[in-house]
Amino acid sequence: MSTEELPPRESMEFDVVIVGAGPSGLAAAIRLKQINADLNVVVVEKGSEVGAHILSGAVIDPAGLDKLIPDWREDPDCPLKTQVKDDRFFWFTETSAIKLPNFIMPPLMDNHHCYIGSLGNVCRWLARKAEALGVEIYPGFAAAEVLYDDNGAVRGIATGDMGIGRDGKPKDSFTRGMELLGKYTLFAEGARGSLTKQLISKYALDTKSEPPKFGIGLKEVWQIDPAKHQKGLVQHAVGWPLNNNTGGGLFFYHYDENLVSIGFVVHLNYNDPYLSPFDEFQRVKNHPAVRATLEGGKRLAYGARAITEGGYQSVPRLSFPGGALIGCAAGFVNVPRIKGVHNAMGTGMLAAEHVNVALAAGRANDELVEYENGWRDSVVGKDLYPVRNAKPLLSKFGTFIGAGLGIFDMWCNTLFGGSLFGTQSHAKPDRATLDPAKTHAPRTYPKPDGKISFDKLSSVFLSNTNHEEDQPVHLKVTDMNLQKTSEHDVFAGPSNRYCPAGVYEWIEEGSGPRFQINAQNCVHCKTCDVKDPNGNITWVPPEGGGGPNYEAM
Repeated sequence: MSTEELPPRESMEFDVVIVGAGPSGLAAAIRLKQINADLNVVVVEKGSEVGAHILSGAVIDPAGLDKLIPDWREDPDCPLKTQVKDDRFFWFTETSAIKLPNFIMPPLMDNHHCYIGSLGNVCRWLARKAEALGVEIYPGFAAAEVLYDDNGAVRGIATGDMGIGRDGKPKDSFTRGMELLGKYTLFAEGARGSLTKQLISKYALDTKSEPPKFGIGLKEVWQIDPAKHQKGLVQHAVGWPLNNNTGGGLFFYHYDENLVSIGFVVHLNYNDPYLSPFDEFQRVKNHPAVRATLEGGKRLAYGARAITEGGYQSVPRLSFPGGALIGCAAGFVNVPRIKGVHNAMGTGMLAAEHVNVALAAGRANDELVEYENGWRDSVVGKDLYPVRNAKPLLSKFGTFIGAGLGIFDMWCNTLFGGSLFGTQSHAKPDRATLDPAKTHAPRTYPKPDGKISFDKLSSVFLSNTNHEEDQPVHLKVTDMNLQKTSEHDVFAGPSNRYCPAGVYEWIEEGSGPRFQINAQNCVHCKTCDVKDPNGNITWVPPEGGGGPNYEAM
């Protein structure tokens, strides 16, 4: 059935349409209704429920919550219960953990005012707050298409059709998607959003910004021996098992009742095609300083997600006719602090305030230039500007020297309001940083022991990932021949290693290697969309409700 033969979509009209029920989207929805309770606001979410696709460390700076819901600490239903009590930084060698003195860290790195918890549960709680104010939230519906008016302005989105078979033809269960039309549409898709990419390209929003940069964050939640649990302890480590030219590090947080959140971030501008972020994560858990805490515990959850790391200079233009980008869709993570929730909520609220002013003036589907012009002078811009060089200095000088220069630069910004380095460039996108495989030696990783370290498939099982099997593959390869001649022949098939869920395989057959995509395993991390050396893989939303179903990540 061609597009022309499909039945027309039904449509619903709102004042504001929001794509994504993460912290930025929900903060925007709540703020809109706080200012004007009569507004019709809808949030569409591709996860099976709010929070199902949310993954974060998470040590949360409460600045955003303090502004949005000032009395959240008194709310017994708020899931943030553990305040940071002890904050430690380490340099790892293979066998030791060298504690770095806290006094060398600039004040902005202090975590003692922050809270540890599950961002997914925070979003579930925020969703209840939003619904109590009258916000409509539609989980299980993926925003698959941007809708434009005759003047080229965004007029809303369409959710994906349901019930399409792998052959692209409608099944008996076929249901047409819905059009959700708004006077303004806010895109809160998170890192590497599929519609956000299209909007950036259509409106050339990145003309004056640096290339976006990303990391991959892998995380597990463990329940550990109560005797080893130190509620409120936050630990960060850099160094082993990554070499000096590969950025990233460990986070290890104790919270709630005998839970620890352990994760590993690898910056996606690494150059070795044989590196596997997942296996490096399994290695670091066997470090003596980590294994001792995990032994005797039980792994409860696993997940992975791309993280925006470009910071201040990589933020694209946020406004365009009919809408705006908010949260990690635009990239507001403070990289050295490993925090983005406060800025996601901050941009959501800031956009909501400008939308309310525009609607009150009778405007619709025009550009919210006030939002674009105002974010740099907001608390978000002031949070990101002093740390803008931390990531590029790491990339240029390696972890050992780059981290030192980054700390020095943050002190200069803190004490003197400026930097000796100006504003550093990111140089090139992450897909362009891989070396040909012939310049590196293959890596052999230890076999998982099933107690501390694990394989990918058993990990994906813990993520509760599920997709309708009879649907089109949502990982689109533009040129399969290029995948063979370049990704395989030149770079030795890094997709098999950078993917944390076993989605991609090169299978050797009599006729040669065959590229296999196990889309059912996809945890929607979107690393492939970032790291494929040719930009040859595009992640698009599968049927709504598909993907991971994180319970408390």
